[in-house]
Order: sequence, then C-alpha cells, then structure tokens
Amino acid sequence: MNYFRTALLLAGLTALFMGVGYLIGGGSGAVIALLVAAAMNLFTYWNSDRMVLSMYGAHQVDQHTAPDLYNLVAELAQRASLPMPRVFVMDEAQPNAFATGRNPENAAVAVTTGLMQQLSREELAGVIAHELAHIKHHDTLTMTITATIAGAISMLAQFGMFFGGNRNNNGPGIIGSIAMMILAPLGAMLVQMAISRTREYAADNLGARIVGQPMWLASALAKLENAAHQVPNMEAERNPATAHMFIVNPLSGHGVDNLFATHPSTANRIAALQQLAAELGTQTAPRPAGASYPPRSPWGGSSGPSAPRGPWG
Repeated sequence: MNYFRTALLLAGLTALFMGVGYLIGGGSGAVIALLVAAAMNLFTYWNSDRMVLSMYGAHQVDQHTAPDLYNLVAELAQRASLPMPRVFVMDEAQPNAFATGRNPENAAVAVTTGLMQQLSREELAGVIAHELAHIKHHDTLTMTITATIAGAISMLAQFGMFFGGNRNNNGPGIIGSIAMMILAPLGAMLVQMAISRTREYAADNLGARIVGQPMWLASALAKLENAAHQVPNMEAERNPATAHMFIVNPLSGHGVDNLFATHPSTANRIAALQQLAAELGTQTAPRPAGASYPPRSPWGGSSGPSAPRGPWG
C-alpha cells in the first residue's frame, strides 16, 4: 500500500472522529473534533514511541544489559541499511514484538521476555527483521497515529451516549447515540485493519529478505500464533487499539470474528513465506530453541557488508 493510500486511510479516521464530534455537538462539535484530531496527530508524531513504550512498561537495554539481543538488532539493522534503533524489553510472558518511532532515525524495537525465552536465535532474527522492515517502510508512525485516533474515537463514542442529549438539543438522541457507540469504533477498526493487514505482508517479505531465510520467520510466526491464544497479554487487552502494532495479534480473540482481525491470517503469512523461500531457493529451517550454536553467524559465516559476522563469532 503506497503512502497516498495511507494518507487517505488516516484522513478517514480523522473524518470519523469529526463525525462523532458532530453527532455529539453539531457543527461546533465537529470543529472541536477536527482540532483535537490535528493536535493528536501532531502530538503522536513527536511522542508516538514514548507513548506506546510507556504503555507496555518497556525498558531500554544496551550492549551491556542485553548483549545478545542488542548485537542481533545491530547486525540486522546493518544488513537492512538502517540506523541502529533503540532496543527495549517488555516484561511480558506472551512472545511478541513491535516497532515504533516517527522515522528510522528515531525508531525503537521492543520485544517481550517471552519472545526471547521461547524462540531460537534464528527465529528471533526473523521477528526482529520483520520489525526493522516496518521501520524501513516508515510504517511505525502511521501505525501509532492510527492506534491513537482509533482509541480516541472509541472513547468519544462512549461519551456520546452520556452527552449526546436529545434531538431537541441538537444531539443524536438515544437511538443515534447507541448507533454511534457501535458504528464509530467499528469504522475505526476497519480502517485500522486495512492499514495493518497490507503492511504485515510487506514487512514479512522484506524481513525475510533481510535475514535471507524466510523459513526462520515462518517458524517464529507459527510459535507466536499458538502462544497468543494460550498466554494472555493483559495490557494489550486493556488497549486493543494498539493490537495492530504487534507482529501477531496479541488479543485472545474470543468472540471476535476473523473479519475484524487486525492481522492477516498467520497461515496465509506462512504460506507466502514458504513461497518466497522456494523462489529464493532457501528452505533452511531454524534450529530448535536452546540448541547450541557454532562460532559463526547464522547466515553461514560469510563475510562482507551483505552478511556481516554476528554476535556468535
């Protein structure tokens, strides 16, 4: 999806925000909603990374506090021709990860403790490469702004039920308020979904090319999908508008139809990666988690800028 389409989707979210404002307060409500949406976009442009990282209690690590993780991110960033992002760890049992930041120069990659514990280094490399692909595609700003506005629309729609008034007072009335509570968050969810699903396929493809082994990411996705249904991420459950930022949907999904999922089918993503592996002639499966590693990079120990040596040797 190109940037023009992304801009249209963000404009759609802003229009939804204005529509809810109009239903609550008429013309003046729409103007106020527009100003609030503009302020939110400006604020999240400069503070998107800090907002979401703080929400999930992520703490920054470096080469001294988490050398293996930090060095892996550094190696992959070099392979992707990206500046070194900041690296964060979330104390969360569910294996998952996301990237954030307004541009590649101010980006951050955050992974959960569960991700580091349950994946092999090769699978972890596939996940981190996927997040770096989001950074390279400049997805992180769009995804964070979308989450912020979508969450605000949901809250505003809830307020509409209490402050909508009645038709004589230029409010939407009780029926309009109920409809607004249902349709406004649904519309925001659909736009949010349209942004996320397309970009996940693109990030999978580029991430697989960064590591050169699509099956590493495919194996990681299978594990993450299975774990997401078994290990709840309570912070994500409390903030569902941020679910699309993660590599796999962190929500339990109980009672939610797949039509409204924020991510494409994991099975379809794995199938696309398998097809890419066949095209590239790379069908190498990752080592099991906890397996010993030889003193070489997981990319075969070749040297040069296209495959620098990693933290293993």
